[in-house]
Amino acid sequence: MAKVISDNKILNIISKIGLVETEVLETALKTAEENQQDFVTFLIKQNLIKSEEIGQLIANSLHLKFVNLTKEKIQTDALQLLPEIVARKQKMLIFRRDQDGVKVAMSDPFDYAMIKSLEKKVGDKVEPYYATDFDIENNFGLYRKSIQQEYASSIQKQAIIAQGAKAESISVVRLVDDLFSYAYTNHASDIHIEPTETEIVIRFRIDGILYDVLRLTKNILDSVTTRIKILAKMRTDESRAAQDGKIVSKVEGEKVDIRVSVVPITHGEKIVMRLLSSKGKEFTLEDLGMASVDLEKVSRAVKKPYGMLLVTGPTGSGKTTTLYALVKILNSRNINICTIEDPVEYDLEGVNQIQVNPKTNLNFAQGLRSLLRQDPDVIMVGEIRDEETASIAINSAMTGHLVLSTLHTNDAPTALPRLLDMKIEPFLVASTVNIIIAQRLVRQICMKCIVSYSLTDKEIDDLKHQLELEKFLNLKELKEIRLYKGKGCDACNHSGYSGRIGIFEVLEVKENIKDLIGARADSDQIKKAARENGMITMLEDGFQKVISGKTTIEEIFRVTKE
Repeated sequence: MAKVISDNKILNIISKIGLVETEVLETALKTAEENQQDFVTFLIKQNLIKSEEIGQLIANSLHLKFVNLTKEKIQTDALQLLPEIVARKQKMLIFRRDQDGVKVAMSDPFDYAMIKSLEKKVGDKVEPYYATDFDIENNFGLYRKSIQQEYASSIQKQAIIAQGAKAESISVVRLVDDLFSYAYTNHASDIHIEPTETEIVIRFRIDGILYDVLRLTKNILDSVTTRIKILAKMRTDESRAAQDGKIVSKVEGEKVDIRVSVVPITHGEKIVMRLLSSKGKEFTLEDLGMASVDLEKVSRAVKKPYGMLLVTGPTGSGKTTTLYALVKILNSRNINICTIEDPVEYDLEGVNQIQVNPKTNLNFAQGLRSLLRQDPDVIMVGEIRDEETASIAINSAMTGHLVLSTLHTNDAPTALPRLLDMKIEPFLVASTVNIIIAQRLVRQICMKCIVSYSLTDKEIDDLKHQLELEKFLNLKELKEIRLYKGKGCDACNHSGYSGRIGIFEVLEVKENIKDLIGARADSDQIKKAARENGMITMLEDGFQKVISGKTTIEEIFRVTKE
């Protein structure tokens, strides 16, 4: 698509009015060209100029009408006049319809052929407005938002039908299907269906936080519970015992595995469903947010033919996703990878996966023993929970296998004394454990409503007690520390956050660490030695993500405070 204005002309316009220094603009243009990025978008993302400022300047120079979409209340009905796939391809968005016709934000309002085509499609006059590519692309999320509203409306409608005296089973079927779609569209990781004394509360966990979504009357609880139990292949006549099951559903053309847990509570049966999209297994360590210095350490460890890699952190910190990312690095046809998991979260092609099953006495220890007779090169153990599993895993790592597993500890150094507490001999721990990755998940700032702000002197002093700020900022930056946060917008449900990213602490077991393990040193001594070896703590890794605008300081303290 041809540009409506050349980059050099944009540079001259900005330079002429002195918004940004010419030298800075020239460097930015060169960098944008080298990275094959749009110049205007690059300037906006680098916080050199605001989208509305550059948009208005370009519109004025071309004698075009300008629209700032971030301040425009976009009509859902108008938005839907143009399919999302067409809007994205043509970089345009219909934001309003009134008695004068339809108002369209375009990156090229001189595309008269497109305007005529659109007039024919909508049967109305089209009034073009200039908007930056950045502004237009930031608002494509509204298509998803309008779909979400449709799902919410459909769920409510189906619930009302299902609550009628002559409810048809198809109403509950549609209600449950729409619930899955609505959750998936909102990027929810879990659906909670909670019966109270008078109603049913439906909540979604989005980016680690639970949100109330719907409240339904109590009389459809049995129908909804029965429908979910049928899909999950559970006993429908059992309501006094806990049950677990799995549903495989197709949502928006995507295969989604849904793990279902049903437990009896005082007002009925509570259902919790975890959504596991096939997209989750495609994550790499870079996608998860691991810094390049830590990636190098992990890459060295996974290339070793034997030994142990441990991932630590509390429940919900993304340990399993990191394990899958490691397996993905190792997965090839010339090695045999076997896993023992509880539960198997994603099906991995070319990997032999065993599901823990207490009913058949197949626990981690028993499954691990069986795997060792399967001629494995790499073994992934979902979790080291007890002394027996720890002992077998350590001995497997000693006898020529690469073992990947998880432990529940707060940080990386604590994992080593934890293994000693499980009655593993120090020399075995020292000679087998190659690397330990500790992690947490933090919410990312919503890029559609991100703003910067300056810390007060008191806030800077408080921060200095937590971190060595000189490691991250130069003297000039220390005088005025600028951080980022989300204002809250429709795209992020006014939370200021959208999506999650990992913060990591990677401990390589070098010779000085091995000596400390042999001496049964405590976690503080191990941490001190690891820091001397160059280990970056989770708090420090988190702060690097704070100053780069990926998350907030409040999020880092929320997940790292003990």
